[in-house]
This record gives sequence, C-alpha cells and structure tokens, in this order.
Amino acid sequence: MKKISLNQNWQFAKGTITMMELMMGDAGNIENIDLPHDAMIYQERTPATANAHQTGFYPGGEYTYMKKWEIPEAWKGCTVVLEFEGVADTCRIYMNGDLVTEHVNPYTGIFADVSGYLKYGQENELKVEVCSIEQSSRWYSGAGLYRPVYAWVGKTVHIPAQGVRVTTREADCEAAVVEVEVPICNRGMVSETVQVEITLTGPNGAEAAAEHIPVTVFGESTQMCCQRLLVEHPALWSDETPNLYSCRITISEDENPIDSVNISTGIRTLRLNAKQGLLVNGKPTKLRGTCIHHDNGIIGAATFPDAEYRRCRQMKEAGFNALRSAHHPMSKAMLEACDKLGMLVMDELSDMWTRTKNPHDYANYFPTHWKQDVWDMVEKDYNHPCVILYSTGNEIPEAGTQKGAEWNRRIHAEMKRLDATRYTTNGINGLMAGNDRMGEIMCQATGMTPEQLEAMQQPDEQKRGGADEINGMAEVMVGPLADAIATSPILEEMIGEFAAANDIAGYNYLTALHEEDHIRHPNRVVLGTETFPADIVHLWDIVKRNPHVLGDFTWTGYDYLGEAGCGIFHYNGGVNFSAHWPDRLAGIGDIDILGDRKPISYLRQAVFGIGHAPSIGVLRMDKAGIEVGKTPWMWKDNLASWTWPGYEGETASVDVYANADEAELFLNGESLGRKSIGGVYVVTYEVPYHPGKLEAVSYLNGVEAGRAVLQTAGKAVKLKVEADRNELPADGESLTFVKIRLEDAAGNFNRRESATVTIKVEGCAALQGFGSADPSCEGSYQSHTWNTYDGSVMAVIRAAKCSGKAVVTISAVNFAEEKLVLNIK
Repeated sequence: MKKISLNQNWQFAKGTITMMELMMGDAGNIENIDLPHDAMIYQERTPATANAHQTGFYPGGEYTYMKKWEIPEAWKGCTVVLEFEGVADTCRIYMNGDLVTEHVNPYTGIFADVSGYLKYGQENELKVEVCSIEQSSRWYSGAGLYRPVYAWVGKTVHIPAQGVRVTTREADCEAAVVEVEVPICNRGMVSETVQVEITLTGPNGAEAAAEHIPVTVFGESTQMCCQRLLVEHPALWSDETPNLYSCRITISEDENPIDSVNISTGIRTLRLNAKQGLLVNGKPTKLRGTCIHHDNGIIGAATFPDAEYRRCRQMKEAGFNALRSAHHPMSKAMLEACDKLGMLVMDELSDMWTRTKNPHDYANYFPTHWKQDVWDMVEKDYNHPCVILYSTGNEIPEAGTQKGAEWNRRIHAEMKRLDATRYTTNGINGLMAGNDRMGEIMCQATGMTPEQLEAMQQPDEQKRGGADEINGMAEVMVGPLADAIATSPILEEMIGEFAAANDIAGYNYLTALHEEDHIRHPNRVVLGTETFPADIVHLWDIVKRNPHVLGDFTWTGYDYLGEAGCGIFHYNGGVNFSAHWPDRLAGIGDIDILGDRKPISYLRQAVFGIGHAPSIGVLRMDKAGIEVGKTPWMWKDNLASWTWPGYEGETASVDVYANADEAELFLNGESLGRKSIGGVYVVTYEVPYHPGKLEAVSYLNGVEAGRAVLQTAGKAVKLKVEADRNELPADGESLTFVKIRLEDAAGNFNRRESATVTIKVEGCAALQGFGSADPSCEGSYQSHTWNTYDGSVMAVIRAAKCSGKAVVTISAVNFAEEKLVLNIK
C-alpha cells in the first residue's frame, strides 16, 4: 500500500465542535496546525488541576482536530486505511460525520479502514475528538494527535499496511537464514495470480539475497507467502554493530508492479540462560540500560523523528546500550533510532492491569483491551532488531497475588504466541507487590513488634495517596532495611509465582535479590528493571560478577515532564512527590531536558568501563549548609563549574570520576593530592575555592590516562549560539536544536550568571519550543522569552514546507544580538 502523510493542514480547537461551526466561524478560537501536535503543552499550567505535579500541573481537556481531505476519483475501488500512531487519551474518529472507530490506549497505534466512508472525487471531512482525562497518568501524558497520521492506499490486490514479518531463523558469521512472511490481500471477487519478488539489500547497498515466486490469491481472501532467504557472510546487527538490511517486496501482474513495500531490518540472534546470560549473536551482552518516558522536554510529547533520534544518540553517547520504554509501548520513531544507533530495547505493555494507580488510569480499560494491546505492540516491534524484550507490565500491585500470577502467565503466553523470538520480563516492585503483608515483612526485617511499627507510621495528615504514597515510602528501599525486605521469605512467598511466569525476573529496587534469587532458583535469569542512580557502583559489581544478572535499567537516563519533584532539590521546604507548585519536571536524569549531561552521567560511564578520562562535579556552593529534602532517586546537586563568585576562601566539595587506578586534582597548577579511585570510580576533595583552573588527571598503571579542566568564567558578555544543524529539508517536520549559553570574553561558559533571552524566528521555519532545564519554574515553552538556568536555554526550530532561508535572532539586555541563518531546502 502507498503511504501518504496527513500531517499538514489541520484545524484545531479546544472543546467539541462540528464542521458546520467551523464553516460558520462559530467554534471559538480555531487554529491551523500541523502534526504531530501535543495539545497539553500549549495549555496554561495551573495549581488547580487535579493532575497536579504528576503532569507538571498541565491540565486535561477536550480537543477537536479536523481536516479537509480531497479524495481522488481514481481511489474508487481501492482500500484506504488511516493510521494514527498515537492519540492521547481517548478518542473518536469520524469520516464525513460517521463514526469510524473509538480508541482508549494513548500509546498504541490505530489502523482504521475508511474505504466505505469516503466520497470520491470531492472533499471529505476527517474529524478526531479527543478527551484528555485528568488523573489518568502518573507522568506527563501529552494530549491530542501527538504522533503522526498517515493514509495507506492499496489497489484491489495489495500488501496490507500491517503483517509483513522478517525473521532471522539462524545466523553466524558464515551464513544466515532470513524468513520473510508477506500477506497479500485480494479485495476483489476474482482470483489473481501475482509474481512476488523479495530482495534483501545489505548495509553496503549490494544485493544480499533474492527470490521470485508466483502466488495465487483467491477472491476476497488474504494469502500468506513465506520464503526463506540465504544470506552469505551476513553483516550482523548488535548494539556495537547496528548493521541494517532493506527488504523490498514487490508484487506484479503480467510483469507490471502493482504494489511494493520496504522493510528495514537487521540480522541477529538471541540466546538466554543462567550460565551465560544474554547472548546477542552468540556474544554475552550486558544491558547498560536506562528507563525513559515518551516526552521530548520543551516540545512536550510531540513525536518528531529528529527529537527521538537526538535523545537516543545522546543516551548512546553517555554509555547506555539499552532503553526501557516506561511504562508503555515505544514510538515507531524511537524504535527506528534505536535500530540505527544500536540501542537494545525493552518495550513495555502497561503501567497497570486491573488495579488503578490513579482514579482514571488505564486499569479501567486493560481487562477488556489487553489482547489487542499486546497484538499492537508486537506488530509494531516485530521487524525492529533493537527490540529484544517485552515487559508485561510495570510495578503491578497484583504481583503479590495468585490472580496476578495468572494474569502474568496469560500475557506472557500471548506475547509468545505472537512472537516466539523474544523474551519477556516484568518490573516487580517489592513495596507494591508486598503491600498487603508489608507489616509482616517489616516486622520480620526489623525485629519490631506490630505495635512498635505502627508507632513509627506517619500521622494521617502527612500521608500521601496512591502512587505518591508508595513513592514517598521508597526511603525504606535503600540500605540494610532494603536488603532485608528484598530477600524476605514472605516477599518471596508473595511474588515467587508471579516472577516465574516470565523468561526473565525483572526487579525494581530489589538489588539484594539479584544474587539471592540464584540460590533459590539456579535456573532463573534476573534483570534490574528499575534502580536508583546512586546504586550504580554496587549494582554494576553484582552485574559483572553474576552471569545470570543481565544488567540494569536506571531511573532515569533523561529528565522528563511530570512526576514533578521526584528528584528536585527543594531548599525552600518543598516536599518531594507532592503538589509543590510550580514544579514541572521530575528533576532527575543523567541528562537534563536540554540534552546536557550531569556529573552522575560521567560516574555511570566510568562504572560501565567506557574510557579512562576523568570528569569533575562540584556541589553548588550557594546551597552549602542549607537543609534539603532528598529522595533515593537523587544523587548530588552538583555541576561541572568552577565559577562561584562571592565564595572565595570557602570550602567546595569536588568529585572526580574516572575508570582508572588513581586520580589527582590540581588547583591553579598546585596538586591537591593523588588518590586511589580503582573500583570505586569517584573520589571527593574538599577544596578552598579560589578562581582559576581546576584540573583533574586520571592514571592507569602509573601513566596519565586523561584530563578534565574547569576554568573560572569572568563576567558573561556573549550569547553563544549553536545549532545541531544549519540545513534542514523543507518537509514541515524536521527540527534543529539551538543551544544558547552565556560566555565570558574568553569563551568560558558562565553557569552562575543569568539573562532573559528573547528569540525571533523569521522565514521558512517556526519556533516549536523554547525553554530551560529549570525543573521548578513558571512560564510557557511557547513563549519567545525565557530566563537562562545554569547559564543555558534552548530553542527547537521546525522547518516549513517552503524552501528558502530562516533567520533566528537571539537577544538579551546587555548582550550583543546574535543571528543564526538556517537553510531550508
């Protein structure tokens, strides 16, 4: 089928409207927009929303999207299918006023055959009504048509938009067998015999294998054509060698092509056992993983391929080789980025099954929709070599019950029925799963009586409800008490049946269970599906020493909207995991929402054993001595800066991170000592602050392995403007990310000063989003003026569909105006 973008020229309005109201101009404020479009990010944040901090104080709402669509007369008799990659939350889709379908899952795609609803040779009316329900998500969900929309058009005989499968049946360096399954649909009454040509092209552009066969497709039927192709000396796909093949399938009648499809795929094999762990193409592979949410920071949940690729690339550069989509199926664009960059993927089905975490969440629909959801996720993922794991769910409260175990077996079995080539897991949270008997578990772990334990509980007025209450209790999941809870025989009794249902036992914040599980269940393979950032040194040692432990997925690699306060350092009395206005971001992540790495990112890279150069982190001197609340998800409130005017002579806490034997710190050329760093990856120096040059040196076997330098910056006098690219295609969807930093006269980055920056975009581009990485601030990401945070702001510029120049003007008081010219072609 031919794929046609429908992303351009939509009309959008808040509320439910009719086409007549649009025509008469009675529908209020109607905007002309292009997709993808996140309606939520454009709404005014308010402390009054029931969503509160869980969505960063963005409210819900009802929205209407309408599009006038000219349908050619030539399409009469064709099959026309609409694809919506994602609509949040619930929606109804109408064609010419008639209801086509309804959909309730914000993260699964919609395919709707509209052939019988169309008027050929004239203008048609496509309408989507969307309801973004408050308290439906524990994080920022976005709203509306936040992912692309396409039309698929096929003649009487065609290859459907879904159903083509490319499977590696066997592979090594000498040869591979690739099986290609092609559904061929005949909507007519008369049987047709077609020629099917399958060509596999390698990463080098050369033909790797081909086959040509006849297939008779009987009237009103779909025939499945299945062929095995031999590929000699295949270029295998892995996280280290992301080689991709193109599989082109063409069907012809009397040598005239009538339909074709191109599938990007990779050749790779998976094996799994408790002695060798996970083997990709026969090579043991540890998962250096992170969990991620689906939003793209200052542009909200709008799913642009450039934004997904950029985020994936930055996480790959930071040392990760695996992503866990939390807690819902991953976008197609991110899967494509992971294929290209070599990022292994755990795709997750849902955050809840039959018990709600919020009053209006997906547990209200899951029991009747789960089979379709599994089918949708597997169909989306099947041809992506990056996908190696399916997660049946995250932190399911039912995990401690027999019915929960039954649910897990059912979901696992359905995933295996649809795709036997990949493995399954589940993110089990001990607090949630053991909640019904947590009193017993705590008494056993602490030696307290029930009365003593009850006396320690929070007063009722301090308790938080729902998911916030569980998150607020996470302090007990750190340290000796955490280990005692994780290895509790009572918890094992509760979750043992549930964990046994999957190929891999996935544990959230149960690190002590990783090795204990091997004693209890020597055949079991274990994965840290969610862990605290500060656990990385201890946890990775367990991963390296135990083949049955596959790796770790930290929470989290990239900061995100919503769950606001999870990791914000509140110096003003604010309480984490509470409705603390104006918190907007989670405030955690090795990388902030502008894409800048924090010191914890460099510690993790050192622990992973990637490179030997050191890096430096300095605790904020302006916050020293101020009482601050913390959660286990928080590392240190430090940054790579040696610019602290006004704190001369006061003591700074300086970390040096390195995968090395020793580290040495110099201040203005004077050594502050050489310390052993091997096996711990971080050493801390107490340094009297004096402006100048702070330099760290790492050593391996007594020989210098690398250096890192922080230079004190003078007064900020310049706006440093850098775009990740200056040339974009005129497709209406491509993006460039423009960083704006404050620099002194010598070009040193000044994080301590601030400026109010204004941006103007003229010509063949538009401003998609503008903002800082400040986790707790007011303002809109659609504003053209923002204050810097830690010396930076960022703009996202979207190319228009016209060719020409775009001029971006950046200005701030007391700074020279800067201009950036973009070529749109």
